[in-house]
Formats: sequence, C-alpha cells, structure tokens
Amino acid sequence: MTHLVSTEELLSRRILVIDDEDANVLLLKTLLDREGYRQTLCLTDPSEALDTFIRFDPHIVLLDLMMPGTDGYQLLEAFRRQSKTDEFRPVLVLTADTTVNARRRALSLGARDFVGKPFDIVEIALRIANLLEMQVLYERLAEAKTKASLE
Repeated sequence: MTHLVSTEELLSRRILVIDDEDANVLLLKTLLDREGYRQTLCLTDPSEALDTFIRFDPHIVLLDLMMPGTDGYQLLEAFRRQSKTDEFRPVLVLTADTTVNARRRALSLGARDFVGKPFDIVEIALRIANLLEMQVLYERLAEAKTKASLE
C-alpha cells in the first residue's frame, strides 16, 4: 500500500503528552522515542499545560482526563478556545475512566480519539500515526483550497 504521507513527515511532528502519573509519561515518552518521533514534550503538572500548549504549538496532544487541579476536560475546553476554527489538531485521550459519560464528554469537547488505560502500546503508536496522517492530509487539503481560491 502506498502511503500519502511519508514517515519522515510524521516523525517530525510536535507531540505534547500531559499526564500526572510519572509512570504513564515515561511509558509514552519511551514509546514515542522508540517510534522515532523527535519533537515530544511531556508534562506531569496540568497547571502548566495551557501555557505549554500555546508555546509549543503541538500537532497532537496525548491527554489524561483524571488529574488534580486542572483536569483533562478543562484542558480540552481551553485548547479548543486557543485553536483556530479551520485547523485540525487532534487530542488523543488516554484515561482510566472508560465510562460512557467520560467518552461522550471528552469527544464532545473536541477529543478526536479515546483509549482506556491500561492501553496496548502498539495500538497507541498506530492511533498516533493515524491521527497525525489525517492532520497532514487536512493541512494539504486546506492549502489546495486556498491556492484554488487565489487562482
């Protein structure tokens, strides 16, 4: 199968990981490093997440929901307020709260995917790559649309 997006293009994307558990952050960081992603930033303090989101400008966010202080739902709302209406910046929620209400609430607040903990690391790697590939294709489509409107 021919891929529309090169591996190199995916691996150069910026990834922000936000989880208050050091073990989860270490697991995700190790996974991302092993896959070859070169621009990852990990946070265990959710109070730093919004400023980091603005400064780092990630292509994708891996987000826990249940955190002290500022929880993942509040961050989803804050990220949505900071994002442009015409951009696709996926948030992959990774959480132990797998209730129907948690899934629905996260997805309604802008999460693009939802995975329960404990998770399969191979599946997470595939989901990250899929979301990043969709993002690249979305950007290409937006560029083509802009170019066509200028002609």
